[in-house]
Amino acid sequence: MSGKKVEIPAGISVRDLAQKIGASPIDAIKKLMMNGVMASINQMIDFDTAAIVASEFGYEAVPEVQEVEQKKETGEVPLWRQKIAGEKDADLVTRPPVVTILGHVDHGKTSLLDAIRQTNVAGGEAGGITQHIGAYQVEKAGRLISFLDTPGHAAFTAMRARGAQGADIVVLVVAADDGVMPQTREAIAHAKAARVPMIVALNKIDKANANPDFVKNQLAELELVPDEWGGNTIVVPVSAKQKKGIDDLLASILLVADSTDIRANPQGKVIGTVIEAELDKSKGVIATLLVQNGTLKNGNVVVAGMAQGRLKAMFDYRGKPVQKAGPSTPVSVMGLSDVPGAGEIFEVVENERVAREIVLGRQEAKKNQAVASKMSLEDLFARFKAGDVKELKLIVKADVQGSLEPLVTEINNLNKGDIKVNILYNETGNIGENDVMLASASKAIIVGFNVQADVNARRLAEAEGVDIRLYDIIYRMTEDIEKALKGMLQPEYVARVIGKAHVLAIFPISKVGKIAGCRVTEGELRRNAKARLYRSSDLVYEGEVASLRHEKEDVRDVRSGFECGIGLKNFNDIMVGDVIETYIMEKAS
Repeated sequence: MSGKKVEIPAGISVRDLAQKIGASPIDAIKKLMMNGVMASINQMIDFDTAAIVASEFGYEAVPEVQEVEQKKETGEVPLWRQKIAGEKDADLVTRPPVVTILGHVDHGKTSLLDAIRQTNVAGGEAGGITQHIGAYQVEKAGRLISFLDTPGHAAFTAMRARGAQGADIVVLVVAADDGVMPQTREAIAHAKAARVPMIVALNKIDKANANPDFVKNQLAELELVPDEWGGNTIVVPVSAKQKKGIDDLLASILLVADSTDIRANPQGKVIGTVIEAELDKSKGVIATLLVQNGTLKNGNVVVAGMAQGRLKAMFDYRGKPVQKAGPSTPVSVMGLSDVPGAGEIFEVVENERVAREIVLGRQEAKKNQAVASKMSLEDLFARFKAGDVKELKLIVKADVQGSLEPLVTEINNLNKGDIKVNILYNETGNIGENDVMLASASKAIIVGFNVQADVNARRLAEAEGVDIRLYDIIYRMTEDIEKALKGMLQPEYVARVIGKAHVLAIFPISKVGKIAGCRVTEGELRRNAKARLYRSSDLVYEGEVASLRHEKEDVRDVRSGFECGIGLKNFNDIMVGDVIETYIMEKAS
C-alpha cells in the first residue's frame, strides 16, 4: 500500500470518487464491474465499496470524520458533483421500524394487514383511511411501526434489486392448518437473501384442524427454529379473522426492532425509497415515498431515477395533507415529471435545474454504459480471483420432487473447492419472474432440470442480466457447476439465425437424394452453416447443410432475393412450402 490516503464519506457517487482519486469515471466503473458491482456514473456507493476501488488505484481510503459544509449552487458545479458527507453518529436517532408481510397466497397476508390496520391504526381512526398509498403506520406502546402494504415478495425483491432497503423486519405469515407451502419457502429465501430478521405470524389458529407444533417443526427444518424451542425465531400465534394475537405481534416487532440498529438523522440529507407510483389522469404522477433519512417537506425538489420535480402536495396514509415527513414515514406525493419504478432511490436536491441536470446525466450514462454483465458461470472464477466472490449462489428448479432432491444433494457434494455453493432456493416447477427477481437481487444463477423458463421470466432475465441454464441430464448440470468452481467452464454458445428460405420445388437427384429448390427471403444461406427445417411452425429437421448450388454452380452462400438448390445432410423428407433457416453458433454475451 502506498502512502497516499483519501478521505471518503459514508456515501459517495462514482463520479465524485473518480475525481477524488484522479481517475476517469469509466475506469472506476470498470473496477467496480471487476469486483461484481454494477453502478452508473451518478450512482451512490458505500464506503466499503469505494475503498476497494480506491485501493485498486493505489489509495488508502479513510472515513471522512467531519461533515463537509455543502457549497452553494454557483451555476457552474451541479450539486450532485459535490461531496455528500456521512451522517455523524451523534445526530442519529431511533426511527420507527419498517415492516413488510410475506407468505403463501392463501395464508392470510391481506387479512392480517387489515386486522392490524383496523385494530391499531396510528391515531385510532381506522375509518379515516380515504386512499390506499401502499403503506401505513400503526401505534403500539406510544411507538410507531410502518407497514409496507405491497403485493408481496416480488415488490420487496424489486426494491432490493435496485439497491433499496425495502424493510427492516419481515413478518412471515404461515397458516396453522396448512403449514409451509412453496411460496412460504420462496418468501423465506427472499428474506434470508436480504439479511432481514424474520418474525413468524402463525395464522388461523382458531381453525379446528390447526396444528401449530407440526408447522413449527417444518419451520425448524428450514432453519427458523422457534424461540420456545431454544431458537432465534419469534413465532406468534394469531387469528386475523378473530383479531387475536395482533397486540402480541406488534410487541414482537418492537422487540426485534430494539435489538436492531434502526436509526436515522431527521436533520440530515433527505433520501428514501419509492414504494409504488402511478399516473392518474386528473392528478398526474402520484408516488408513494418512504423517507429513510432526513425530513421530506412539501415544496422540496426530488429526483427519483429518471423522474424529477417539485412536490406540489403531500398526504399521509390516511389521505390527510401534511407539510413534512420524517424517517420511516410513508407519504403520497404529487409533482414528479414521470412515473418512477418501485424500489428507486429518491433524494432531495437544491433546485429544479440541478434535478434536470441529474436526470440528463443519468440518461446519458444509461446510453453510454454497456449492458450490465450478468453473473454468469463463465465470469464467476475471474471475479473469485479478484477477491469479490466467495460463493456460487444458485436457484435450482426441477420438474418433480424426485428429481429435485438428488439434484440438490449432487450440487451440495461439490462444496470442496475455494468457492462454496450456496443454494438460495430450490423448488419444483417452471422458472418464473419471482425466481429471476430473487436471482437479480442476490447475484445468483438459475439452473433448471427438465423445466422451462416462461416468456416473461426470459424477458425479465434479459433485462436484469440474470443467467438461466437449462439441462435435461443431471451430470451435465453438475459438470458445468464443477467446471465453474474450478474456473474451466467453456463459454455458452447460442444459435444466431443468419438466413431463411422457402421451398418452391423438389428435385430428386440419383445417388444424392432430394434437393430443395428455394428462394432466399431473409439474410443468406451458407454452406458451412447448420440448418433447421420447419413445416407449419413445427421443427422437422435440425442438422447440417450438405450442398448449396446457384445456377448449377457450387457456392459458399446465397443472399436474399436469389434462388438456390440446397441439400440437407441425411434428410430427404422435404416438401414444397417448408421453410429452411441456416444458423451459426456464437458465444453468448
